[in-house]
Amino acid sequence: MGRVNFRSIYSQGFARVAACTGHAAIADPHANAEAILRQARERAADGVAVAVFPELGLCGYSIEDLLLQDVVLDEVEEALAAVVAGSAELLPVLVVGAPLRHRDRIYNCAVVVHRGRILGVAPKSYLPNYREFYERRQIAAGDTERGGTIRLGGAEVPFGVDLLFAAEDVTGLVLHVEICEDMWVPVPPAAEAALAGATVIANLSGSPITVGRAEDRKLLCRSASSRYLAAYVYAAAGLGESTTDLSWDGQTMIYENGALLDETERFPLGDRAAVADIDLDLLRQERQRQGTFDDNRRTHAARTGDFRRIAFRLDAPATDFGLRRALERFPFVPADAERLAQDCYEAYNIQVAGLMQRLGAIGDPKIVIGVSGGLDSTHALIVAARAMDRAGRPRSDILAFTMPGFATGEHTKSNAHALMKALGVTAAELDITDTARLMLKEMDHPFAGGDPVYDVTFENVQAGLRTDYLFRLANQRGGIVLGTGDLSELALGWCTYGVGDQMSHYNVNSGVPKTLIQHLIRWVVSSGQFGDEAGEILTAILDTEISPELVPGEELQSTEDKIGPYALHDFTLFYVLRYGLRPTKIAFMAWHAWRDATAGAWPPGFPDADHKAYELAEIRHWLEYFCRRFFQFAQFKRSAMPNGPKVSAGGSLSPRGDWRMPSDSSARAWLRDLERWDPADIGD
Repeated sequence: MGRVNFRSIYSQGFARVAACTGHAAIADPHANAEAILRQARERAADGVAVAVFPELGLCGYSIEDLLLQDVVLDEVEEALAAVVAGSAELLPVLVVGAPLRHRDRIYNCAVVVHRGRILGVAPKSYLPNYREFYERRQIAAGDTERGGTIRLGGAEVPFGVDLLFAAEDVTGLVLHVEICEDMWVPVPPAAEAALAGATVIANLSGSPITVGRAEDRKLLCRSASSRYLAAYVYAAAGLGESTTDLSWDGQTMIYENGALLDETERFPLGDRAAVADIDLDLLRQERQRQGTFDDNRRTHAARTGDFRRIAFRLDAPATDFGLRRALERFPFVPADAERLAQDCYEAYNIQVAGLMQRLGAIGDPKIVIGVSGGLDSTHALIVAARAMDRAGRPRSDILAFTMPGFATGEHTKSNAHALMKALGVTAAELDITDTARLMLKEMDHPFAGGDPVYDVTFENVQAGLRTDYLFRLANQRGGIVLGTGDLSELALGWCTYGVGDQMSHYNVNSGVPKTLIQHLIRWVVSSGQFGDEAGEILTAILDTEISPELVPGEELQSTEDKIGPYALHDFTLFYVLRYGLRPTKIAFMAWHAWRDATAGAWPPGFPDADHKAYELAEIRHWLEYFCRRFFQFAQFKRSAMPNGPKVSAGGSLSPRGDWRMPSDSSARAWLRDLERWDPADIGD
């Protein structure tokens, strides 16, 4: 691959789509054509690739028997020709609704138009003829129309429900169109189309509004996008439609793989468009990873194999159109308060349930845990406490040890003691400094001779001794060692291998990223799991700088100063682990998510003082650091990691679960991808 245009969404695997609605002019096709082109020009200026308009938008959905009037049908064809001509210099593929004559019937059609030509026509498959609907009176069903053509504007163009519109110059942009009721049947046309390769499903709708129907539409769109592993673009008719017996709300929305990307207000007075950038790489990766998707295609190959692909070139300009897509700064931590609370409830209880099951399966041993006063060990301790509560066992069966070393701070140690006391666990202190001095002396380490040499060996002697003591204490007192290291540390290999914090009998935190830990503790406090006293101590621990406390000195040893911000590393980890995205694309997304601390939402409770922004050069630096450690160094530690529950849908790093890779891999391919752009040439 060549150099990437860093700022262009179309170089980064995105495509911008729009669901449009407006004021319909009943039985006035020319007025409707002008309105469609007005919006089309606006969407072109926005950089939109596909713009979807409502069902029968050229004449109005609610014209009933006027659909059979030659005057209306003649003007629809003239108006359609005007739309085609007006699209010649416009970027978007326009998907417009029109009644068209074919053979001896009228079909309710979606006409796909791009740059002055009609790419194809998709008829509505299923016609509602119940309750307020009476479509079969005027319209022919299109469900069996496959492989045919229709004559429009003096030319034969593809006609049928078997059409896929594929962009030759935007990888993964494959459009299929269905109309209103088609979405409501048990096996929608789009299901087959998605299996045949469609990544974007457009639905032109004339659906009138009744109480509760808007939520039903959202349910169907969300479900369809999730099951199809696709984007679903829905545009409903709005004001201007006849209110003789019904009303209309102009609902528009865009879903991608179950996530709502954008929607507009309902009952608008003028033009409205939901606009969003769909991630084609994400959809492609999802389909590749979920092998059952293609298995399902093989089951239905007799029909999915017959779809016709209509090729076109989008020819999108290499322009910075921005990014029309909400990006979580913390992909593992939703900014929505209700969603975050639900995620914390589930994550915490996954950990508790996993530990309970493991203890019960091996004879209910005691738990041995090292408590430093830091976030990870604190969270593991409160998980252990809740597991004991739920199992009906005393918390005194938790044997908790603080093990101060050469650089242990009084603040963290006192927090550890206070928390152990508040929780009622069996607490003890085991100072490792004398043993560490003896080991360093026997190793002939310079520190033993009085030299202030604080190298990796100096640090790992302390980390290893702590773990060694914990395992021997577990042997002595009938327990298992509970691990405390988190997912982010495993990703970077920021743990001491073997006889160190990498090892335990069971690790409840191995599936929890560093950026989520603080919110889990905050949720435990807010939900009153352990009372006010413990809550106050937990809050004090939340305010403590992340540090291994292994190197003596006046200045606190900051983990993030050395290995980089966990916020950026977790951002990268999510998109590497969950979707396998390229570093260049991850950098583009991180830049949009993190370049302005005042833009977008932050997770509730996240301290204002920690609202930071990162420049592109800093993002690139730490992304390179992540790639080197994740792909070329840390896997041997993950290959030998202990058991622990998967917690996040973002994935785990267990070699028995989500992640399998060789321990002697190279990071060169990822580093070469980073070389395809230079932030010095881009600027912020």
